[in-house]
Amino acid sequence: MTTLLRNFWYMAMPGKQLKPGQMVHKKMLGDPILVGRRKDGQIFAMRDICPHRGIPLSHGWIEGDGVCCCYHGWKFQTEDGRCSEIPALTPESSLDIARIQIPIYHAQEVQGNIWVYIPNNPKEKLDPSQLPSPPIIPDLGQAVPGLSETIDFNCNIDHAIIGLMDPAHGPYVHRSWWWRNGKRQFRIKEKEYEPVPLGFRLVPYQMPVSAKPYKLLGNQVSIEIVFQLPSYRTELLIGERHKACAFTAITPIDENQCVLYQSLYWTVPGLSLIKPLLGFLTRQFLAEDRDVVIKQQEGLAYDPSLMLIDDADTQAKWYFRLKQEYLSSQAENRAFENPVEARVLRWRS
Repeated sequence: MTTLLRNFWYMAMPGKQLKPGQMVHKKMLGDPILVGRRKDGQIFAMRDICPHRGIPLSHGWIEGDGVCCCYHGWKFQTEDGRCSEIPALTPESSLDIARIQIPIYHAQEVQGNIWVYIPNNPKEKLDPSQLPSPPIIPDLGQAVPGLSETIDFNCNIDHAIIGLMDPAHGPYVHRSWWWRNGKRQFRIKEKEYEPVPLGFRLVPYQMPVSAKPYKLLGNQVSIEIVFQLPSYRTELLIGERHKACAFTAITPIDENQCVLYQSLYWTVPGLSLIKPLLGFLTRQFLAEDRDVVIKQQEGLAYDPSLMLIDDADTQAKWYFRLKQEYLSSQAENRAFENPVEARVLRWRS
């Protein structure tokens, strides 16, 4: 397996799941991270280990602009991770507690989702103005998701990502009655792709409205799909009446586990009234992808040789080339050069 990519923003959780005064433990790329929201609404993230006795700070509580450890009450500032209080110290103590510091992670809430920037070295102090912006879905402004779903994948992130972009698995994996009719109907698909920063996109085209959910947008629906490193996929649907967007981000827990976050945005009036049903259908759809990946792990346990074919697996090939080029550019301290070239892909599905 290739290594996990750092120096990127990764989604930590939907913003609505984190209330003021609440904090949660997250494991992201193998790092123990505390993500919290102060009572003033400010999002923060820091290493979830107290440097005193090693207990996770997530067992403690938020107090003002700091986090207090549940073991001995040590307090650490959410802005810079510096220790601001050690209750056990007497006034005569000469210990400069400000020199005790926990690594912090830059965190932002954008379009209803909480993002954490995972650097190569969490102890390195980064200038926020020099960091790239978290992913932003165009044309949505400050909109928040109408629906957010989270699902665990017990696999390396590579398998989750190439499964996500695989254009040929649909007739076999997604067989729900509400999505497709009972009989497999294969057609030759021909789609144009081009490079974008850190990824590639399906050039927008008018799609046939065959799947029932798409008909809510109108009879003519334009679709654009963009994939960008490390794990972002944006599917934008624009119909003659309405538009919708499915934004997917996958965050590695470690080398063998990852979490898929899906955010759905729409302009269809009244759709929120059936949100419970929509959530159920979305979870079922994602579970079908998860279940086939779980089955895949049974064979991968024997470390078999794998193969990718043209053109159905070209997107997977691009993903691995993008990943390798990113790692090489980081190691060589040079600008990233996108290895993807514009071309038309053809496959049967």
